[in-house]
Amino acid sequence: MTGVHSLRPVRVDAGPGSGVPLILPKAAAASTLPLLLRRAATVLTVLGMAMIPWLVFLHTGLPATAQASHWAWTWTGLDSSEALGLLATGLLLRRGDCRACLTSAATSALLLVDAWFDAMTAAPGSDFELAVLMAVFAELPLAMACAVLATRTFPRPGR
Repeated sequence: MTGVHSLRPVRVDAGPGSGVPLILPKAAAASTLPLLLRRAATVLTVLGMAMIPWLVFLHTGLPATAQASHWAWTWTGLDSSEALGLLATGLLLRRGDCRACLTSAATSALLLVDAWFDAMTAAPGSDFELAVLMAVFAELPLAMACAVLATRTFPRPGR
């Protein structure tokens, strides 16, 4: 079944030194991707699949609780990364820089990770309730906004 996404054009380099990107339908582009990109796609796909047994091992083998030596630095570092991502995205957007799509996508991912770890590491009771409230009313909506912004600001041919 051919979906709408398979009809979108894809930029493919015409060859070394040509400096001319080709705009091809996705189906045609897959067969003309450079060898290095095809190999990278294969390696990444295999690595993703290889992580499935590792995830089962982690879930069944790790202890239910652990103590972290640098707990405050861990959370400060994550939230600092989010702040830096928001700041960089805002500044790049203000300048009309197309790289804002990259910082916005990364910030979205960081916010999702923050929401997940806040909820999963919170103590039962009011700590957990606060983590869920922060996720639902702050982190997840902001992550969604950053994801939408990333897709809307991604450079496309003819734009």
